This record gives sequence, structure tokens and C-alpha cells, in this order.
Amino acid sequence: MTTPPAGTAGPLVAPGPAATRGPVRVVGTGLLGASVGLALRGLGIDVVLEDPSRVTVLLARDLGAGRLAEPDDAPPALVVVAAPPDVTGDVVAAELTAHPEAVVTDVASVKGAVLHALREHGADLARYVGSHPMAGSERSGPTAARPDLFVGRPWVVVGTPESAPDAVLAVRNLATDLGATPLTLGADAHDAAVALVSHVPQVAASLVAARLRDADPAALDLAGQGLRDVTRIAAGDPALWTSILAANAPAVLPVLRELARDLGAVVDALEEAGSAGTHQAVPDGALGTLAATIAAGNAGVARIPGKHGGARRVYDVVTVLVPDRPGELARLLTDMGNAGINLEELSLDHAPTQPVGLAAISVLPGLGETLEAELTSRGWRVAG
Repeated sequence: MTTPPAGTAGPLVAPGPAATRGPVRVVGTGLLGASVGLALRGLGIDVVLEDPSRVTVLLARDLGAGRLAEPDDAPPALVVVAAPPDVTGDVVAAELTAHPEAVVTDVASVKGAVLHALREHGADLARYVGSHPMAGSERSGPTAARPDLFVGRPWVVVGTPESAPDAVLAVRNLATDLGATPLTLGADAHDAAVALVSHVPQVAASLVAARLRDADPAALDLAGQGLRDVTRIAAGDPALWTSILAANAPAVLPVLRELARDLGAVVDALEEAGSAGTHQAVPDGALGTLAATIAAGNAGVARIPGKHGGARRVYDVVTVLVPDRPGELARLLTDMGNAGINLEELSLDHAPTQPVGLAAISVLPGLGETLEAELTSRGWRVAG
């Protein structure tokens, strides 16, 4: 993807002629389907929209994701099914039958269940290639759609032994045209991977967030960025996630059982520590279990890819108090740029009951003290 010159807007997806050929039929115009439509329309590709909900498809049309089908339309070259996993197989099978010349893909987050359903239907798998863009949002529906949703994100291409090479290429082209990075996995490997990095985290976040339902408001006033980080994805759509978890149960269950086993060990250790009265009386191994749990978490976090997909790096972090007024964060980042220091990561928290934000700025190791001095000289208050 070409980077535009500094100070210019630039395209949201790769410039130049797209490899994807239209018409492209998008079935399901929620977040993913409408985002596909918006991105393809931005490339000048004809997009035809379909959705069981008349209101949803009309809203997606009005937002610019495509148009409604007309009687004299040319047959689609590509069909993108963006339906919940529990019905994706049926919808894909119907589209393969209705459009015998089209390549059909889906963007469901579970692939094994879809493939199983298609085999039961006796579908033409030569023209089917499953896929899964690793992009999303806590929000849902066409109003949450963005043409840049897939830019820089992995897009898993899940072909089958029956998939024709040109069908696989068509789906890879779709991912590339939308600014994503296509990766190839088999259905089982894909489902195991997303169980670990997406589906189980959703369950864990929901379970932690559920503890807050009856919490004392005074306790919630103490909430910091850690709680927000852990529970952010708990705002997902219950109906959609029920469909995803049920469809991927064989891959999710082993990970959850391991998680439950480890949680049980922590509970046992805390019970032993809590009943001992003093640290000296804590049974052997209890404190070690707690320390090992945190250390294992450190080791796991260290394996999460860092910036641009490279190895995760440890940065210097400078925390700056930012007045909660329009333009202040932009002024902070401008001052940082004028100091010649690149921003690696940024997180923003808000101080409870105070009209300020806490901007945690990550910079390359060794630059933290320099950044503190530069910002302090420009009038910023740096938190110790």
C-alpha cells in the first residue's frame, strides 16, 4: 500500500486499478458486509447489496455501501456472504446455486462449521473459498461500517482441496484490494487460532465485566485503564457471539478448560493464603502458584506481535496530564513531533472526577527522559 506524502489525505485502500472485478454481490450488510461494500465502492467497483432486513440494506445503501439489485443486472463475478455463522453455510450454498458462474466467499469467524454445512448441501466447492478478515468493532450494523476497516489487518483465506486456483486468487485479490494482508490457513487451524486469540478472550472479558453489574458505584469510580482494557470487548453483540461460540465450540472448549483449570489453581492458592493468617503460615506452594500465574501472563503478553507485526518491544512510557479541552491532545502530539520524537503507542485514560486525561506515550527505549524534558519545557505536566 502506497503511503501518501505528508500533509495529504491519501486513499484508504491501495491506489490504482483493483484486481477485483464486479459486480460484487454482498449478502449481509452489517458491520463487515457494509465495510466491504464501502471499500469496494471507493475503488469504483459495482456493489449489489442484499440483506434479510429491508431497513438494514436500505441504510447500507444510503451510507454508500452499494446499490440494490435490479432485474437486468449482470451476473456477479464475486459473492461475499457476511451472515452469522449459524446460517452462513445455508446462505453460501444458496448463493452458489443462484449464481453458477460466481466465486463465493464468506467472512464468518468460524470456518469448519460452514464447510461442514456446505458438504452436507452437496455444494460446488470449486467456486467456494472461505475467508475471515481479522477486523471488527464493539459496534455493529451498517452505521459502524468503515471503508478502512480492513486496512493493515490480516485476512485469512481458507480454501478447500476442491477450491479452484482462480477462486482462491479472487478472494486473495479481494483482501489485497481492501488493504488487508491475506494469509492462508486450513479450516481446523483457523478455528483453533481464533478460539485462542479472539473467542476465549471474548468469554473472559464478558465474565469479568459481568462482575460489575452489581458493583458499588464507589468502587466503579476507582476504575482505571486496566479495567477498561480488560472489558472493552465485552460490549459485543450477544446474539452474534452466541452464534460464533456455538459454531466454534470444539475449538473453544479445550482452551476454556485449560483456563478453568488455571483459575481453579489460583482460587485454591488464595484460599490457602487467606486462611493462613500470616505469610509465615502460608502452605508451601500457594504463593508460588500466584507468582507463576502472573509470570506466565508476562510470558504470554511478550509473544503478542508488536508494532507492524514485528517482535513486541519494551518502550519507555511517559505519562502526560492533558486538559480535557478540544485540541489539547493534538497540541501534545504536535509538540512531540516538533521535538523530533516518534510516537510508538498511545493510550488515554481519564482521571476520575477530574477534567484531565492521562496520556501514556510510548517511545523507543532511551528517549523517555528526553521526551519528558522536551514536554516539560513546553509547559506540559508530566506525571511521575
